[in-house]
Amino acid sequence: MRLLHTSDWHLGRSFHREGLISAQASYVDHLLEVVDRERVDLVVVSGDVYDRALPQVDAVRLADEAFARLAASRARVVVTSGNHDSAQRLGFGSRLMDAAGIHVRTDTGAVGDPVVLEDRHGPVAVYGLPYLDPRLLREPWQLSVPSHEAALTEAMRRVRDDLGRRARHTRSVVLAHAFVAGCRPSDSERDISVGGVSMVPVSVFDGVDYAALGHLHGRHVLTDTVRYSGSPLAYSFSEAGHHKGSWLVDLAPDGFGRAEFVDAPVPRPLAVLRGGLEDLLADPRLTQHERSWVHATLTDDLRPDRAMERLRRRFPHALSLAFEPTAPPAEEAAVARTQGRSDHEIALDFVAEVRGRPATVPEAALLRDACDACPDDPDADVVAPVRAS
Repeated sequence: MRLLHTSDWHLGRSFHREGLISAQASYVDHLLEVVDRERVDLVVVSGDVYDRALPQVDAVRLADEAFARLAASRARVVVTSGNHDSAQRLGFGSRLMDAAGIHVRTDTGAVGDPVVLEDRHGPVAVYGLPYLDPRLLREPWQLSVPSHEAALTEAMRRVRDDLGRRARHTRSVVLAHAFVAGCRPSDSERDISVGGVSMVPVSVFDGVDYAALGHLHGRHVLTDTVRYSGSPLAYSFSEAGHHKGSWLVDLAPDGFGRAEFVDAPVPRPLAVLRGGLEDLLADPRLTQHERSWVHATLTDDLRPDRAMERLRRRFPHALSLAFEPTAPPAEEAAVARTQGRSDHEIALDFVAEVRGRPATVPEAALLRDACDACPDDPDADVVAPVRAS
């Protein structure tokens, strides 16, 4: 049996306010092409179909299209909910979708009830574990501690109990949405820690022929049989070095056979640049990034005027900017200069220090209005009028 492991679609997500729905639709096209070209029998989606619990209309429309096209393909599909999904909303109509070969598993009470497929070597039991919130499961599952390890250990106990009642040569696939130890997260994953405890050991999945993990956005191989596919698209600049795609996994007659990574299409590459503004604008080695989404960290000692506007003349898809001067001001001196001074005076000093020249008269007036509007005390700061030099 051949399966395609994918996860973390995050339909409806944007990238620094850039819409990604067309890129996500292109990924769905790619997914269907792989199913047909590679003769995939089973597609597993390990959580975070949507980016939010109440997804946008265009995200729901794309999910509906994706599932309808997969239902018409040669593959069966098992989908689970992640920590970004609403289990109830994603699971709506799941009993009807079962008849179409789209098996959406969002009920924590049914983690021991697999979708059973057959090939010429016998049965394959596919267990879809939705995201398990230990705070919600502590009482019904009688967990000793409200940790992800305790919740996933109990879920896997139920999986093994069911496997033990099945035919001896039944192969097993488990979908799980969790943070498994031994992996490095990126900046775009939502924290799922409970009391500081979010990781679970890879040994939780011992004895399973293949564990298809979701939650982390980078691909990871923890063991031959325990893997993250990662997200199909980059959702933060921390993912600039990632290879995005899916795992194509073959199950042999006696369990895991082999796995191959299938690259997903890249709508626009990411570039993380660092240096002085003039250096970034002139460096010929950066020509390759002129079509990329760019995050730039400027190291100029004085903050350049109209930095983003000037950066976009060369890199029109620059999206974010940070400033880290090579010689930052001493903190103690900066604190000393604030004592006994009005908010307006401090703001004017800040502008002069980071920009290398004083605020203009209109800018100073605007800062004064802002300072007057901020205090809880309705009485505004009393400052001397700003005069043109």
